[in-house]
This record gives sequence, structure tokens and C-alpha cells, in this order.
Amino acid sequence: MSDGTANGRSSGDGASEPGRSGGWVRRRIRTIDDAQRTRPWLAVPFAVVRKFGDDQAGRLAALIAYYGFFSVFPLLLVFVTVLGFVLGSDSHATRSVLTQFPIIGTELRKGSLQGSGVALIVGILTALWAGTAVVTAMQNAMNGVWNVPIKRTPNTFRQLPRSLVMLPVFGIAALVSSLLSGFAGAGSGLVLRVMGMIVAFVVNVGLYEVAFRVLTVEDVHWRTVLPGAVVGGAFWTVLQVFGGLYVAHQVNGASQTYGSFALVIGLLSWMYLAAQGSLLAAEVNVVLARHLWPRRLIQDTPLTGADRRALSAYGEEEERIVQERVRVSIDDAPAAPTTTPRSAEA
Repeated sequence: MSDGTANGRSSGDGASEPGRSGGWVRRRIRTIDDAQRTRPWLAVPFAVVRKFGDDQAGRLAALIAYYGFFSVFPLLLVFVTVLGFVLGSDSHATRSVLTQFPIIGTELRKGSLQGSGVALIVGILTALWAGTAVVTAMQNAMNGVWNVPIKRTPNTFRQLPRSLVMLPVFGIAALVSSLLSGFAGAGSGLVLRVMGMIVAFVVNVGLYEVAFRVLTVEDVHWRTVLPGAVVGGAFWTVLQVFGGLYVAHQVNGASQTYGSFALVIGLLSWMYLAAQGSLLAAEVNVVLARHLWPRRLIQDTPLTGADRRALSAYGEEEERIVQERVRVSIDDAPAAPTTTPRSAEA
């Protein structure tokens, strides 16, 4: 008996340490949860990140990056051909513009850019074929972010006309933004650089405004997508300035191991980062428009109104046919203990 009691006490003491440690961590998490619920400047960012994870937006961003990788080369063929026609092959402005493209900009600067009509036609046709897949993936991602019911999501054939229209719009806007950033970098004065980046930021905001408004079948107002457009425009501007340096650093380290494949790794990393930041900006619009904050941080706390609205939207998103109606009922009350009635025992 004494040995059993001693062992039991020893086991209990040993098990109590993790319990104390876990209790301390849980109290800290609860403190953070209480703080973010009562402070909008904390609750909104947390709700955006929470919805980003609930929507599995990382997978959507990976799909956009995947299709973007296959479309970037014909688009670059069109881009460098136009630069060869408009700016010339060896102009300082051309070199400055090419530096705005991380990873591949250095490779493009090594050669001489020549305008070619055949290359322009082949590049446009191939870019239309590959670029529509990117815009289609972006439409699916935007509909997923807004939790559009499956029955309202257009199929590939219905998405194709919108993709064909929006592809040149996005391409021209990205080209203008890169040109502005490139000319700003080519200038020797600080004022010119700052002005160039400000104008590029405004163009980027306009690009995101159009993208967030047009790429979803959800009926949203221009003012509704403005906050996310500002966040996305700022993100894209910073990515143009510093993203290339970061990814180039990653490629330099990977090139010793992967050799020429480091170019592919760096390009995919840059595209995935751009897609993630864009979808995170889109989540800002949804959280603010539907007031999806504050969200709870730990599971055993009561659901907030934002939690209920978000969960209801995910349930209604599963409607697949016109005749189907999904209604979500949420009961977060603790379950009553199951007892056997005395009459049943008798």
C-alpha cells in the first residue's frame, strides 16, 4: 500500500507540472483574447487573419501562383518586345524598368531588347491562353473570400469573357505601375523617387479597386472594397521596392544547392507572396463590410456575433442547386449531462 501510495503521489506530482504550465499558457491566451475583443484595432486584424485561415486562402493563393508562373513568360515576351519598340534596347529607362521585376529582371538586362512583330503576336496569343487561367483562379478566389454560394459561382465558360476583358486591364495597369517605379528609380533626386512611388501607389490602389469589385459575383459597392484596395496597393508598392531584394537574396542562397532551378523557386516564391498579400487585402473588405469582428480566440469561450455570422456564411456557401436552401443553427450552450430516468431503470 505504501509503495502504491508513494508511486501515486509521485505520478500526481509529475503530472501537475505540465498542468500548471498549461494553465499558465491558457490564462495568458485568455487575457489576450479578452484584450483583442475589446479593442477594434486588435480585433479587426485578428479577424482578418482568422478568416484568411478559415477560407483556406493559402491554397487559393498557391493556385493563383501556379497559373501565374505559366503565364508570366509569354507576358514577359510581350512586355520586353513593347519596350524594345517604345524605349529602345539599350536605354537607361529600359534598364531601370526591368529592375522592378525581381529574379528575371537581372536576366533580361543581360541581353539586348529588340522589337519583333512575330514575337509580339506569339506572345499576345500565348499570354491570352495562359493569362485567362490566372484571372479565372482569381475569380474563384474572390468568390471564395466573399463566401458566394456554389450555385451562384459561374462555371469556366461563363468566367471566360470576364477573364478576357480583365486580363489586358490588369496587364496594362501593372505595366504602368512598373514604368512609374522604374522611372522613379532612374531619377537621381529624392523628390522624383518619392513622387514616382506615390503615383505608383495610386495606380496600384486603382488596380486593386477594380479587381476586388469586378472579380466577384457578389454585389459590392466601390466604397466597400476601398479599404482592401488601399491595403493591397500599399502591399504591392512595398513588394515592388523590397520584394525583389528579399527574393534575390533567397535565390542567391538557393543557387548553390539548386543551380538554375533557383530561378524557378524564386519566381514562384515572389508570386505566392504577391497572391497571399492580395487575398489578405481582400479579406479586409469582407471583415469590415460584414462586421466579422471580434472573433473568439479559444474554443471554450462563448461565440460572438461575428463568429455566428461567419459560421452561417460558411454553411450557406454549400448551397449547390437553385432549389437548395441551407439554414445554419448554432447552439454553443454546454451539453446537458445524459442521465437514465428511474422509470427506464424500473
